[in-house]
Amino acid sequence: MNEASQEKDRIRKMMVERRMALSPEEVKQASMAVTERVRALSEWKNAYSVLLYWPIKNEIDTRALLAELWERGAMALLPRCRPEQPGFMDICACTCEDDLTEGSFNIMEPAPCCMTREDSGEPFVPDLVLVPAVAFDARGYRLGFGGGYYDRLMARPEMDDTVTLGLCYEFQRIESFPMNAWDAPVQGICTERELKWFR
Repeated sequence: MNEASQEKDRIRKMMVERRMALSPEEVKQASMAVTERVRALSEWKNAYSVLLYWPIKNEIDTRALLAELWERGAMALLPRCRPEQPGFMDICACTCEDDLTEGSFNIMEPAPCCMTREDSGEPFVPDLVLVPAVAFDARGYRLGFGGGYYDRLMARPEMDDTVTLGLCYEFQRIESFPMNAWDAPVQGICTERELKWFR
């Protein structure tokens, strides 16, 4: 393992440990603050389709936003990992929590019956993507768990005009970390303290 990979692993370990140490109340309060900031955005209010994530390991909780999309009849999209293709995810439409099942990495994801981009005949192109991370740097670059799932997803040509917003705790924002040539930044980051755009 080279020095850059070791540094990224060190940051991952430190950030995940700190996040896992948060109390349920701390997670709830921070998630509520982030949710309110997202709800105030025109990008959220005007979105017809939004790609979210199902929270794990004390990530900022997006479930209230997911429920809101279902209530207003917008297209709620969640990723589903391809078991036979590590590093790749499909974007799936789901209409309620009953559509979800435990999938890869014990994460709730759309069941096989949910429509994918292939099923629909054309790619699902979200107006907005809410992106999780282990950390974000000062320019909006993302550090994930190392599988490249979101890197590949956001590199798809049809995502060029999609707004990408990273959700995290304030402590997950750090100055810098080693990057790869294929890394792409999110356009904004929302924490419990502030929302910052880079575009």
